Amino acid sequence: MVILLRNAVLVPAGILLAVLIALWIFGERGRLLCASTRQLLRGLGWRRQSSKQRMGTMPDMICIGVPYFIGEQIAGRSEVAQVKASGLAGDIGAPWVDVEPDFAAYDDPAAAVNAALAATIAAYPDRIPLIVAGDCVSALGAMKGLVAFEPGVLWLDAHGDFNTPETTPSGFLGGMPLAMLVGRGDLSLMRAIGLDPIVEERVVITDARDLDPAEAVALRESAVTHLPAFDDLRAFPLPDYPLYVHVDTDVVDAADLPAMSYPAPGGPSLEAVAAALRRVGQEGQIAGVLFGLWNADLAGDDRPLTATLTLVRAFLAGLTA
Repeated sequence: MVILLRNAVLVPAGILLAVLIALWIFGERGRLLCASTRQLLRGLGWRRQSSKQRMGTMPDMICIGVPYFIGEQIAGRSEVAQVKASGLAGDIGAPWVDVEPDFAAYDDPAAAVNAALAATIAAYPDRIPLIVAGDCVSALGAMKGLVAFEPGVLWLDAHGDFNTPETTPSGFLGGMPLAMLVGRGDLSLMRAIGLDPIVEERVVITDARDLDPAEAVALRESAVTHLPAFDDLRAFPLPDYPLYVHVDTDVVDAADLPAMSYPAPGGPSLEAVAAALRRVGQEGQIAGVLFGLWNADLAGDDRPLTATLTLVRAFLAGLTA
């Protein structure tokens, strides 16, 4: 079956390459169709990656560090560096790349960070990005980098991140990225990196146990699928299209994963979240995954790192199951 799958991919890939060369020879018409042909080739690359997962081997990954909090590098926030030092990338045979924002090119430092993340993902089109970041705003850069796959979103978070300037009681940008992704609120950051909104029907959020009042109304009245009981994710039918998986590690109860900047009591256990992520990795069509990390300034020991690595490794185990 694996051999047949490979042949099914290689033959049309060769045909498409020949067509691309012929079109290029004919000049402008070839150039006009070149982008769509590349898109088809990337689709074939996606199927190759999926078949590799089904073979029970680790797919080609790229580990990407985003050591910024809404565009700033904050002294003491060493959580991305800790994950890097853990040897995770070497364990899965993946290169590690830290983003290098061009702050001079953007008025908004958060735009510079997200643009750098998008460019890093795009530079490795045949690898699944595993991103570790200091905030959830990095979801915008992740989605921009994965735009060729037109992914839906699976969002695991203690919070909704569905506020807009009209609903937020704090004005905190970190509480707005999911709303921005579906075209709500201030979209200046989206425009700065050239990211178009996705339709709400392609978004699933689970838990979100800590919602602001107006945010809760907005989420309830939206077309986003909300699974308020985290256990529902374990049986929820995953969509049949590529997924960007977003894991804010504060979804785990603080008793199991402490040192969160915005802790919300009453969350699922580390074991429950790890089991759900394993299932998502095994059954989902994974385009990329981002883990939003703890606050190293608040950590008194290595429990947050250990717990986060438990989540990451559970997800990766699913990819090879």
